[in-house]
Amino acid sequence: MKACPSLGVLAALVRLGAGVDTVSGGEIFRALKAGVEPGKIVFSGVGKRRDEIALALDAGIHAFNVESEPELELIATVAAARGKRAPISVRVNPDVDAATHPYISTGLKANKFGVPVGRAEALYKRALALPQLDVMGLDCHIGSQLTQTRPFTDAIARLVTLIDALSESGVQLRSLDLGGGLGIPYGAGDAIPSPAEYGAAIGAALGPLAHRDLTLITEPGRVIVGNAGVLVTETLFVKAGEDKHFVIVDAGMNDLIRPALYDAHHEIWPVERRASEPYLADVVGPVCETGDFFARDRSLSQTPRAGDLFALLSAGAYGFSMASNYNSRPRAAEVMVRGDRYEIIRERESLEDLVRGERIPNLY
Repeated sequence: MKACPSLGVLAALVRLGAGVDTVSGGEIFRALKAGVEPGKIVFSGVGKRRDEIALALDAGIHAFNVESEPELELIATVAAARGKRAPISVRVNPDVDAATHPYISTGLKANKFGVPVGRAEALYKRALALPQLDVMGLDCHIGSQLTQTRPFTDAIARLVTLIDALSESGVQLRSLDLGGGLGIPYGAGDAIPSPAEYGAAIGAALGPLAHRDLTLITEPGRVIVGNAGVLVTETLFVKAGEDKHFVIVDAGMNDLIRPALYDAHHEIWPVERRASEPYLADVVGPVCETGDFFARDRSLSQTPRAGDLFALLSAGAYGFSMASNYNSRPRAAEVMVRGDRYEIIRERESLEDLVRGERIPNLY
């Protein structure tokens, strides 16, 4: 959901049997609109509001992934007020270095996510004492865009130890949410484990739990959609500077913020190829920020001209989901392609859409 919340994409995944990991009431709303079975929705996130908890309870979701002691108490309070019993898992922070960008690491002690492993048992005992809670599972997620399997297996080893300790103290779990975070190749030379290699690694690491009756949940995330999406942009100008050249395109950091936010690499291919010399330039957008770039000192495969279309690859994950209207720029259309057929699954925004819901106050 976080990687790509499009209803069209979600509906396609639902037809294949997928559920959804959500982190807001809005994501739960989207999941239900896309046809996700409530029993296949989990609700994570460190800042769940009272109204969001109520929405999830009324929908009948699979579980709340609890990330703090105060959250546990609030879920119990809301459940009591609504005459319901809330299914909960505790998200533990295993203090494992995911070896990824620090902004998307979630499994270290310094991160805001989850409960330290050493405090988990006490939190489970408190949960068992609250009749409004159905203690069902354990959850863990250590980060995103992981490029090796070792962090996954290290985290699972700590979960195995915790599950054994919980069992000895009388906490019997029914589900284990392993999170996700397997990366994708953004560049031709990126070495990323395949989903099959990831599956084999975590399967082996889960061996000590084979005798337990646990439902396993995984959250593949960007590996499903990342390389299935492209951002198509038109060349507006080719600007020759004194120190470097610039290819100015009509997409900007509001459309795809990953290069500006994470210094992320996206391959850039011409939509129509022609015989030409390579061209070294910065590929930049029209947004009024120096950080509005897609590539710096990139060798493009051909010399661009005004009107040329370029495809920014690997834009299916955290592309449109992080898009904004910065600089009052309408967001692009979303188009789904299957074989030789296509369909617009989100209309291009208009200028009127930019001010929809706004009003000028009578306070002057």
